Amino acid sequence: MRRGIQYGIGGAALLLSLVLIAGGVVLVKAMPIGTGYVAKYICSSTFISQRDPKDVFKEDVAPVNPLARLVAFDIDRGQRSVRATSFGLFSRTAIYREGCGCALVIGTTEAQMRAQKLVPPDFSRTRPSPGQNLPWPEGTAGPVDPVSLGVDATRLEQALTAAFAETGTERKRKTRAVLVVYRGRLIGERYAPGFHKDMPLLGWSMSKSVTNALVGILVGEGKLDIKQPAPVPEWRQPGDARQAITLDQLLRMSSGLSFEEVYAPFFDATQMLYGSPDFAVFAAGKLFEAKPEARWKYSSGTANIVARVIRQTVARDYPYYYTAFYEKLFDRIGMTSAVLEPDASGTFVGSSYAFATPRDWARFGLLYLHDGVWQGRRILPAGWVDYTKTPTPAAPEGAYGALFWLNAGAADHPGHRRWPDVPKDAYAAEGFQEQKVIVIPSKDLVMVRFGATSDRKAWNTNRFILDVLSALP
Repeated sequence: MRRGIQYGIGGAALLLSLVLIAGGVVLVKAMPIGTGYVAKYICSSTFISQRDPKDVFKEDVAPVNPLARLVAFDIDRGQRSVRATSFGLFSRTAIYREGCGCALVIGTTEAQMRAQKLVPPDFSRTRPSPGQNLPWPEGTAGPVDPVSLGVDATRLEQALTAAFAETGTERKRKTRAVLVVYRGRLIGERYAPGFHKDMPLLGWSMSKSVTNALVGILVGEGKLDIKQPAPVPEWRQPGDARQAITLDQLLRMSSGLSFEEVYAPFFDATQMLYGSPDFAVFAAGKLFEAKPEARWKYSSGTANIVARVIRQTVARDYPYYYTAFYEKLFDRIGMTSAVLEPDASGTFVGSSYAFATPRDWARFGLLYLHDGVWQGRRILPAGWVDYTKTPTPAAPEGAYGALFWLNAGAADHPGHRRWPDVPKDAYAAEGFQEQKVIVIPSKDLVMVRFGATSDRKAWNTNRFILDVLSALP
């Protein structure tokens, strides 16, 4: 009897030890990711969006990061950095640099990162802005009278109100900004308390669509060919079948490379964004899980491989390669608030980290609505927008093109679309928590929506678009 009790106690102790060891392993692997998320998000929101960090932590960080409540952070406004710590064991620091935002210090030192040649030493984020008295998008004046364009002002107001309304359930929409652009004019604009037209907001995966634009510009200049194998150093070894992957396949997420687009500890997406010093190296290290073109799989990793290709291409002509983004894209279309944040290696994060004001995101949508032409000046090469909107064969329901989401519908069932009641020519840049720039060429319409919608079921894009369309002539 006594020996049985001893065995029972021993077994319980062994089980407890195993649980503690397993818990320790989880803690060691998960907490650096959770801590990095806090440092990076607080840094960007504080120094780019100029938001109150306490509000950001409560409204943005804690609801999506279950480890955040175990993390403390300290902001050094003099050095423009944020240090996050947990249990006194895990620490991550994010630093801000003018012109390129925040980045986590991983695999290098803060001094080495601040010495990176991304923007010129005298770079100022305050670049020439559009005229104050001119209507948007040429200037910064507010929305025009929608009635002047034949729009039902009452229904438009109802659509804006509905976009911000909460349903009374636990599923919160938390809409923060909505803009409507019709026939090239801003006709509707509304912000949640604490947000305004001059606040740059994170687009998350809308950043991928900005990456699309940068590739398009380089294609137009003859510096990239999307049908050729992508120039990826990690694939140059003899016999590496990944050498055949084209830039087109990366843009369309049909490369066949493995990548777990899951935003939780232990998965590729979070390990790349919050635990890796070089996102392109991380993604390029992945192996095939399918043949190229055989299947479509959403991957932030491939977008960052493309970002490094862009960097390497423009760096040949620009000692401070970020300058090319402003000269070739942002300043040309008046998108003067735009910021692309890099990883620790200095490559901009083409998957996830583009900031701009909602008005500037609307300018970006207008560029695509007008086939890549801005006020008579071609920015994207002829045919690029059509290429972007062409459904990727393996993507279900014709739902994905080249770093843009589509509403094309399945080839054999055109009615099976992401937004079934919306024109099939609609397409969009989309990001985490229902950030959207929606373009509908047949309606001469661009819509922008920002929010902190953690539960996707709380926001209905199909309904939102229909509400706006009901106001149009």
